[in-house]
Amino acid sequence: MTNDQIKILGISGSPRLGSTDFAVNEALRYAREKYNVKTDYFSAHKKNIKFCIHCDLCVRKKEGKCAHKDDDVSQELFQKLVWADAWIIGSPVYQGNVSAQTKAILDRCRALVAKDIHIFKNKVGGAIASGGDRIGGQEPTIKTIIDFYIINFMLPVGGGSFGANLGGTIWSKDQKAEGTKEDEVGLKSIHKMVKRLAQLTIFLKSAKKDE
Repeated sequence: MTNDQIKILGISGSPRLGSTDFAVNEALRYAREKYNVKTDYFSAHKKNIKFCIHCDLCVRKKEGKCAHKDDDVSQELFQKLVWADAWIIGSPVYQGNVSAQTKAILDRCRALVAKDIHIFKNKVGGAIASGGDRIGGQEPTIKTIIDFYIINFMLPVGGGSFGANLGGTIWSKDQKAEGTKEDEVGLKSIHKMVKRLAQLTIFLKSAKKDE
């Protein structure tokens, strides 16, 4: 490991340890294997994640803190988000879109952005969606995550044409991790997205170093 090694954070927005957990960790494993990156991981599983109530305390105080005192987010997650050069956010498909836990994580980032609107600027972001059906809301789920990236000056990536257009799409067949392991097409889409994410992040870090 060197000081130039890029840092990738994987986030699972699933309340369970199943398909999404496996998919995000597979993305991190692949990134480490192919690009020798440093990774970290945050899971919504058994975490106390309160939803944003738009009280605007973070906006008024501009301290990067939230009115909620849930250490899982305010201490653990916030630090990881700032630490990473790139994020991979994974969500299960709930009613055709992101899970409540994933949405709460995205919304709670308001506290950090209220302190510094550019805090996430030029971080690279990828997305993974896992659904029980092959076509069951994976792309709307990914687009919700990508919208967050765009709003916050991040650089969203997909995996390119022919198999991974917007990001990683998993068909778990409602068999949790076992179903995900068997979805070769879905795993390939994750690997393609990770390739693009890692290469862009490496390029950006190198360019910044040469400034």
